[in-house]
Amino acid sequence: PALRRLSHHLLAHYEKGTRPVRDWRTTTNVAIDLMVYAILGVDEKNQVLTTYIWYRQHWTDEFLRWDPSRFDNLTQISLPMENIWVPDILINEFVDVGKSPHVPYVYVDHHGEVQNLKPIQVMTACSLDIYNFPFDVQNCSLTFTSWLHHIRDLNLSLWRQPELVKFDRSIFMNQGEWELLYILSHFQEFSVKSSDSYAEMKFYLVIRRRPLFYTVSLLLPSIFLMVMDIVGFYLPPNSGERVSFKITLLLGYSVFLIIVSDTLPATAVGTPLIGTYFVVCMALLVVSLTETILIVRLVHKQDLQPHVPDWVKRLLLERAPVLLCIRDRKKFSQSSTQSSDISRQVENNDSTGE
Repeated sequence: PALRRLSHHLLAHYEKGTRPVRDWRTTTNVAIDLMVYAILGVDEKNQVLTTYIWYRQHWTDEFLRWDPSRFDNLTQISLPMENIWVPDILINEFVDVGKSPHVPYVYVDHHGEVQNLKPIQVMTACSLDIYNFPFDVQNCSLTFTSWLHHIRDLNLSLWRQPELVKFDRSIFMNQGEWELLYILSHFQEFSVKSSDSYAEMKFYLVIRRRPLFYTVSLLLPSIFLMVMDIVGFYLPPNSGERVSFKITLLLGYSVFLIIVSDTLPATAVGTPLIGTYFVVCMALLVVSLTETILIVRLVHKQDLQPHVPDWVKRLLLERAPVLLCIRDRKKFSQSSTQSSDISRQVENNDSTGE
């Protein structure tokens, strides 16, 4: 069979431990491509992004070429990956090995072009900014580079045009919490402490959170409670229901904060703006309750304070003006008489009511 003969012909004397070039000065060019399939999770506390991507590699192996006419016009064959040379391209932001399916084969055509296509579950470190939660947009990078080979041995390039990569959402499953906006690609060289340069290809994944769920479950209940607090000012102060109504609102808002505390993202760097908003709303409810207590106190102040004794009135309104050299003593005596009459009248009314 042609497949067996071709596989034996290619791998009989193949050395997978060396870079597949006949001249060591030749640079191996690896073209890479990336397509995002799903955003599996965003861990704000640990600053970890979990994605599922379709990754593609393409390079030329000069020792995997043949004449199709000798092998029944066979132009393409799949070979085991562990039997040929594969570039050591890794992602710099890797923090954990995900549950990626194993693809054991690569495609090779008669010109020596090798295509390595595989899906990968990627768990990468990402600097997440949650200040605008739940209206936040995150920008996470995936940096592909060779861990060992310098740029003169292994160079990287983009398989497709950057414009095609940027807005390619053909396979993205966009029914979750996060929405993929676009993917930016950037090639650069870097060196460590004036050593040889390395090639790296960066892909920036720009994702946006869908805020509808958090708006309905967090913002709207808080707004409703604050509106009810404002409506509570229309209750008459002497009815005795305003204070209990305010206390009930304050307790309800405390229970609401306990429920939503698990929903808010927690980081050691900063606090989301919505958390500050909840604290301000709680402070306003406390101020509103304090103001209501003061108003009720002022309304019932006359009932809470005892009447002034007659000897205090005479001392302050008759004797004190003489000591202070106030000449208009008649005015004070008249006011004293009027105040005493009013006090007697109030006492008579109270006794009559009883």
